[in-house]
Amino acid sequence: MEETEIWDKIIQWGKEQTPNLPSDLEQWNDENFLALKTTLEKCIPLIRYFQMPGKDIAIKVKPYRQILGSNLWDDITLKIMAPDISISSIILPAHKKISAQLPVREVHFVNPSSIINDGHFAEISSWIDRNSSIYDITKIPYKFNLLLRGSKDGFTSEIFHRLCDNIPGTVAIIKVNGTNEILGGYNPLVWMSNGSHKWFATTDSFIFSLKSPYLPNSILSRIIHASDAIGCSSSYGPVFGNFFYIHDNKKWAYYHDENSYEKQLRSSAFNLLIDEFEVFQVLKDLIAFHWYSKILELF
Repeated sequence: MEETEIWDKIIQWGKEQTPNLPSDLEQWNDENFLALKTTLEKCIPLIRYFQMPGKDIAIKVKPYRQILGSNLWDDITLKIMAPDISISSIILPAHKKISAQLPVREVHFVNPSSIINDGHFAEISSWIDRNSSIYDITKIPYKFNLLLRGSKDGFTSEIFHRLCDNIPGTVAIIKVNGTNEILGGYNPLVWMSNGSHKWFATTDSFIFSLKSPYLPNSILSRIIHASDAIGCSSSYGPVFGNFFYIHDNKKWAYYHDENSYEKQLRSSAFNLLIDEFEVFQVLKDLIAFHWYSKILELF
């Protein structure tokens, strides 16, 4: 497999795993490139850029140079202009050709939460994919990577942003004190904390209340007005719409706004005291990604 073909496949895979990227590259902003860079952070170092033809660098790689970092991109262009000059970037050796077939691995879902069960993760996965039916717990197509657990890491907005910012596709979950309600939300974009409060638009975010002894059936509430779907501010943790957000440490605020998210999750109490708070990064086909990376190392 030629190096340019490997690059094309990795870029294609990265786009498929990164939500809400514009189909037209000309419409991408810095946030879009950062999201793709985060998705491909383990793949980018595996590419043999210095073995690619200059024409392919110009046509294939240059449009995505923002995901490489300025130092690597400068070294790539410098090596094209002056092949004998020394650079700081690592030049990987040529791929080795192999004929051995990798074994098929069975994928088992691993539950990383202290709040919700496998069935809840199956529901959330189905909602992310907009499936009309719930995934079987043995066929959950995502891995949920724990980024933050309040009882271990802390409940403040500062800790949330330090551990969860600039990571695309996250689920935040809280357990309410006294009722054991399980509430949460999905953000397909990234959280940010630079500057004043800003709203970010998406049609794919949602909030939810999960089935529990308090609630016989889960409630899914999708965004109505996309322009106010996700709020980002250094003063707050995750903000979903106008009235679902961290208010102060272990205190959350919830109030149903019919112009924000479609369905009401609960009827009483604006302020909620919580017992636990967890945030997960949603990773699709992670096992396939792991083995794909290993395959690339062997070529």
